[in-house]
Amino acid sequence: MTAKSKESRPGGRSARVRAAVHRATVELVQEVGTDKVTIPAVARRAGVNPSSVYRRWGTTSALLADVAARRQDEGTPELLGDLRKDLEQAAVWTLTDLSRPGGVAFFRAEVAPDVDERRAGLRECLERVSTRFHAALEAAARRGETTPELAQVLDRVVAPLYFRVVFSIPETDEDYARALVTELYDRHTAAADPAPAPTTGVRTGRSAHETPARPRDTRLNGPGPR
Repeated sequence: MTAKSKESRPGGRSARVRAAVHRATVELVQEVGTDKVTIPAVARRAGVNPSSVYRRWGTTSALLADVAARRQDEGTPELLGDLRKDLEQAAVWTLTDLSRPGGVAFFRAEVAPDVDERRAGLRECLERVSTRFHAALEAAARRGETTPELAQVLDRVVAPLYFRVVFSIPETDEDYARALVTELYDRHTAAADPAPAPTTGVRTGRSAHETPARPRDTRLNGPGPR
């Protein structure tokens, strides 16, 4: 077995180095912010050679993106077999991931100053978030349920959560995340199964919204013409 294969095997030195570097990166982001995180500082905190970090990640942006991806993969909730509950779980988990220490900082790090890096980072972030919700939608579709489009989920659930967390809007909590899902789910259910038009059971020749004329009261005017 070569030295490279020893370092690459699960639980080997490579895994330990990655864990140490990730842990050091998270600690530094929480302490000084992403703008001041450097690879030499991360290496010093992790107790590894800076060349090892450069060789594996290349740039600070790539390291931050890798940490963000790993954090989003941790603790992903199991599907419950109910579309509404599964979407709620995914929404709450997305909010939790953004709200924990360093969460927004890692997202902002993915919005890199370089145009190409920014596009790549946002694309990867979108793919990770989409996968979480897509799993719930795909499972519901296999059960024969009609589901909203993934784009609708991103527009009505994910986008508001990111917007409110990034701009620190108050009352962005689990109840708010669940309310977003409820609104989307109810809207989709109503569109998929519209209620029948109301009927009176007797044809009167009037529109359903037309108010019938009140009968004339002749008691105050005396009897009509003889």
